[in-house]
Parts: sequence; C-alpha cells; structure tokens
Amino acid sequence: MFLTNTNPAYKSSLEPSDAETLGVEAAATVSRFLSYRENNAETPLVSLSGLARELGVSSIRMKDEGFRLGLGSFKALGGSYAVIQLVLEEASKQLSRPVDVSELKTRAVAAVAKAMTVACATDGNHGRSVAQGAQLVGAKAAIFVHSGVSDERVAAIGLYGAQMIRVAGTYDDSVKEAARVATERGWTIVSDTSWTGYERIPGLVMQGYTAIIGEALRKMPEPPTHVFVQSGVGGIAAAAAGHLAVVLGDKRPIFTVVDPKRAACIVETAKAGHPVVVPHGEPTVMAMLECYEPSLVAWRILSRVADAFMTVEDEDAIAVMKRLANPVEGDPAVVAGESGGVGLAGLIRAVSDSDSKAALQLGPQSRVLVINTEGATDPAQYEEIVGETPASVLSRNTDVLA
Repeated sequence: MFLTNTNPAYKSSLEPSDAETLGVEAAATVSRFLSYRENNAETPLVSLSGLARELGVSSIRMKDEGFRLGLGSFKALGGSYAVIQLVLEEASKQLSRPVDVSELKTRAVAAVAKAMTVACATDGNHGRSVAQGAQLVGAKAAIFVHSGVSDERVAAIGLYGAQMIRVAGTYDDSVKEAARVATERGWTIVSDTSWTGYERIPGLVMQGYTAIIGEALRKMPEPPTHVFVQSGVGGIAAAAAGHLAVVLGDKRPIFTVVDPKRAACIVETAKAGHPVVVPHGEPTVMAMLECYEPSLVAWRILSRVADAFMTVEDEDAIAVMKRLANPVEGDPAVVAGESGGVGLAGLIRAVSDSDSKAALQLGPQSRVLVINTEGATDPAQYEEIVGETPASVLSRNTDVLA
C-alpha cells in the first residue's frame, strides 16, 4: 500500500476546471440528462451489515451498478452521456443556437447526429455505453477491441449496431489505433482515458459517473468515512474522489484507490509522483481494469484528493465474487463481475493487515462505501468462476431485504 496523506485535517483542492467538471452543477446536469433516458432508475445501495460486523467496521454499503441502464456496468453513465453531450454541442453549432437535451428526438438534432461517427477503444463496458449512446441519438459508432476481449463481450456491443474493429495487442494498443483511425476518417473519439491534448471528452465521461456518488450520498444516513474504489486508467476512482471532495470539502472520506496487481498503472504512478506506463505481463482476470497507462486527467485529480493506493491479486477478486454470491447470513447476494468487487477486495485486504488498517484509521466507527462497478457482463465466465448462474445467485434474495 502507498499512502499520500490520511490526516483528517489535510485539505487538498482540485484544479478549477476539474472542480467544475465534477462539481454540484455538473452532477445536476447529469441527473437531468438521465431523466430523459427511458430505462433510467437509481441503482441499489446495498447494506452488507453482516460483513461489516465480520470485518470490524460500523457499516459497509455497496452501490450496485450491475443494474445500470440495462448495460450492467457503471460505464453506462459515462460514454453514452458524453455522446449525447457532443451531439447537442454539434447541433448547437450548426443551428446557431443553444440546443437542449429535451430536443434530442427532434428532426433537426437527428439530422446532425446521423452525420456523426463516434469511436472508442474498449475492454467491453465503455464500448457498450458509447454504442448505446450512438444508437439513442442516431449516430454511427466504431468500436475498437483488443485481442483479449471475449467474443461474448464483442457480440454484446454489436447488438447496438456498432461497427466492431479487432486490434492485435492490449487495451492500450487499441486506444492508439482508435485515435489514429478516427483522425484519418474524421470520427469523434469518445475515450474514457486521456492523453496530452485530449482531456475534455474524457472529462465528460467522468462527469457522467458523478451520478453514482450523488445517489449514494442521498441514501446514506451519514456520509462515508472511507471509500474504496477500483481503478483501470483511473476514471471512476477520480470521478468519485473528485465529486466527494467538492461536495464534502474537509469532511471528505479517506479515499483508497485499488488496482489489479498485474496492471497497477495508477499505483505505480502514485509511487513515482508522475504518470508511469507499466510493462505488460500476465493478463489479469480483472479484465475491465487491465490498463497499463493512466489517464492524465484522472491522475491529476487523484494526485490531489486520493489518500491511499493499493493492489489486490487475481485471487482476491475471485474470492470477492464468490463471497458476494454466498454472503454472510442476513446480507443480500450480489452479482459482481471479475472487476466489480475489487474495491471491496481492497477493504478486506486492508483490514486483514494491521499496518494498513492502522494507517487508514479503519475501526468500529468506520462507515465504508464501495462500488460494484459491474455485474455479470460475461455470464459464461461468471458461471465458470462462481459455479452458478447470476439468476441462481440472485434467487437467494427472496427472503433478504437489501
């Protein structure tokens, strides 16, 4: 574990542009956009009181994004939101007047969207969100997937009418190829990672994620004292940490970022104090987090408002999937994909280590928030790992109140 500063008196502020991107007004805009989505509903905030007793903390609440907008992942909030924003901005430009989200289904806006192609690289979930957003507004989508993305995940994206393009190599290779082809063809890249000169659109993607924290805070009796969030390129962790810092100020929780041990680009970046590209090694089961180069805008935010950085092993991620499927008596069962429960895996590892527990000030008064970032987005692989289907796991909740 690598610590920055967990002193309760410690205050750090975001850059003004990042505070605006992840602030209260921006979150309200996201909520308004969501109100125009036909299948919009707040995701459950699950209380894991039995597990909290076992770990020696006051409470554990898990925001379950496996139910988000029919996509089964928190990324449903980011890519599609950015696509809709970009279409409205282009329509405003072409029509020489501000165009509101309420006009999304009008002929004038539809004509603008029809001429646009959005593109991105993905491990699966972000691509589905971008493709869904394009389908919603009538734009075209080109989605680049690397060799490690399963055929089932590729097929799930294709259901939204996207052009699927396979790229040899890793996720980072697909990011570079998507940017190259999009530049050649005049497509708009809607990436969830950022690089030098490309920050605004990834910022919009992150802005979409603020809905998760806003919904959680409204339902929690008290704000959390501790938050553990998993990280790939850093987007979801930065969005959560940044929004909490803006909303709660000096009462913000101790925030821990959790990386896969085999793809720990954010942890290594935190250790170095500047963006670090980690070498490609053995693939991790946490496929949605298998990223070797951090998002620059995400790191800028995390460098200011994250308190600790840690890694978990593949075995930890698998153990949490099984533990959530077969919970402590009285807790509801939760379907978490391979990357979904990694924040919770970080909490479990932290409380099991006396030094980490003390450094993070975890104890009987701690109110912990974690995010299940995905459900069983690859049902066949989920069943292979857990030993039963997602439907079978959820059937355990018949007599349990979440």
